[in-house]
Amino acid sequence: MTAEWIRWPANVLARYGGRPVAFGGDYNPEQWDESVWPEDARLMREAGVNLVTVGVFSWSTLQPAPDRWNFGWLDRVLDLLHTHDIAVDLATATASPPPWLTTRFPEVMAVDRDGRTMAQGGRQAWSPSSEVYREQSLVLVEKLAERYGEHPALALWHVSNELGGHNSRCYDEASAVAFRSWLKERYKDSLDELNAAWTTSAWSQTYSAWEQIQPPRVTFTDSNPTQVLDFDRFSSDQLRAQLRAETAVLRRITPTVPITTNLVLFDAGKNMNYSSWTDDMDLIASDHYLRPAPDAHVELAFSADRARGLARGNSWLLMETAVGATSWRPVNPAKRPGQLRRDVLSHLARGSDGICFFQWRAAQAGAERFHSAMLPHAGPDSRMFREVSSLGRELASCSDALGSRVVADCAVLFSEEAWWAADRDSHPHNGLSYMESALDWYRSLRAAGITADVVPPSADLSEYRLIIVPMLYLVSDQDAARIAAAAQAGATVLVTYFSGIVDPLDRVRLGGYPGAFRELLGVRVEEFAPLLEADHVEVEGVTGPARVSTWHEEIDLTDAEAMARYVGGDFAGAPAVTRAARGEGEAWYVGVELDEEARTRLVGVLAQRSGVTAVPRDGGLDVVTRRSADHDYVFLINHGDTETTVPGSGTDLLDGSVHRGEVTVPGGGARIVKRAR
Repeated sequence: MTAEWIRWPANVLARYGGRPVAFGGDYNPEQWDESVWPEDARLMREAGVNLVTVGVFSWSTLQPAPDRWNFGWLDRVLDLLHTHDIAVDLATATASPPPWLTTRFPEVMAVDRDGRTMAQGGRQAWSPSSEVYREQSLVLVEKLAERYGEHPALALWHVSNELGGHNSRCYDEASAVAFRSWLKERYKDSLDELNAAWTTSAWSQTYSAWEQIQPPRVTFTDSNPTQVLDFDRFSSDQLRAQLRAETAVLRRITPTVPITTNLVLFDAGKNMNYSSWTDDMDLIASDHYLRPAPDAHVELAFSADRARGLARGNSWLLMETAVGATSWRPVNPAKRPGQLRRDVLSHLARGSDGICFFQWRAAQAGAERFHSAMLPHAGPDSRMFREVSSLGRELASCSDALGSRVVADCAVLFSEEAWWAADRDSHPHNGLSYMESALDWYRSLRAAGITADVVPPSADLSEYRLIIVPMLYLVSDQDAARIAAAAQAGATVLVTYFSGIVDPLDRVRLGGYPGAFRELLGVRVEEFAPLLEADHVEVEGVTGPARVSTWHEEIDLTDAEAMARYVGGDFAGAPAVTRAARGEGEAWYVGVELDEEARTRLVGVLAQRSGVTAVPRDGGLDVVTRRSADHDYVFLINHGDTETTVPGSGTDLLDGSVHRGEVTVPGGGARIVKRAR
């Protein structure tokens, strides 16, 4: 990643008197008659839009036949936007190949694990291992870069769209060939090394020739877990290779234009190892769509903190989110009045320097015709457009906070590879969820008023006072050592059950659980004891009285003390939560699935012991601070229905109000209080 964020055109900088908060969304003019475009540009200006993504799914419009190109419409769109002082995030348009390509080269099409070839007519209908797709897509990228690289509206390149959102795992023959090549490189062209790594002696799977190795297609039973894990890695690397190939063309032709791609930081993004992609991007950009849940804002905050973690604390861009309802869930609820504003400011609070939506104008036809938009089907005389326009005005007043960094001295460790491996079947409890475990602990941190960075285990942990390690099932020796070193240096580290169990080859670490963390934690577990759905046990101690379900285990203390013990049951009197002093810090182990109340009590204890920054919360109030060299920007976002008052002084960037001694936030409202440091 580079220091360059967005290359704002001079007329946009003049419009705002400096760098603005990016505000806009996906614009699909090719779906509309050209007579609509001038109204789009006029209403964008009215709403405060300054950045739009253009051309995401326009390949078939740009290249309707192999030897025919149609750029005139895009020339006129970019000229129109520039005339209205609106910058362009220009997509490479490679997200979905045109019908002529998939008809002429049917081998381009993706194949699922059951062997079914995906048909043309949806999106992302391509195999990441297809050489034909790669070749044809790069021709398009080169044409776009050569034609628009010097266009005055161009502010940012947008590679593909949600890479891997649908085609992250492909099982076609091209993928089989590429997988074998990837394995040869990984295992130094040695089948002996591969057989040892995969333990192919189990179930008579030993390979004697590379051609015998296939992707982990559907089988009667569980597939070889290390084969599946390596295929996961390979598949993520293939998508990254497409990103890097397109980026190489853009950098060669337009070296001064920043490049990004939109990462999928919600459930659909599970299959990509984004931690390994970040160095290929000048700017971290993410997509996020709310879960349909009562506390959806908690998962939103987690995903935003994860985007910031991937950006290593630097500013990032929310590339897509919904103004209102989505169109692809079983039920797509609308947002309540005021919810859009809170959602947007929550992303801004957590390090985003820009807010963009899918999409600008609601589609009249196509698969996403009922997806919400900044300009809805009802037109500009609508509550939604008025809310969007109000947001545009408010965000224009927030440019002071641009480039400031979120204040966080707590980390939640989150590993994509551990996510893949932990959520497999054939485990002691196949109802465990890596993501939900991380969210549960994050939810308790939030309840304690603690802002956390969500970072990979490979991150620099030296600045954190409190480090939460939820269900890190797979961990390398290097990352385990990094976590231990953080405790020695003074951090309070908490590790939960089912952590440190396997190495990066998904091989169980022998000698007792929790494997890689036994020495750090000073405990040893001989046997897992997951609980049936109807069963529970009681625990008492630092957690208070707690009801334990899903998981418990008998813990032997080797160099630690019990902080909570079982009350009754098979392990009555045995430790359930432990603590070990380590250097200047300490390491805690939680060998049970605590209920939310007990987990939050424990986090409160850890906060006090670690000295981590914690701002007492009042009901639904979130408090997050961004800090520049001279000022703090305190974001106060009230997700509750009643007003709340907290200590504080400063000037609200949103309405200009001055606060002395205390700040009152209306129910459902928000403030951004600027104060001198």
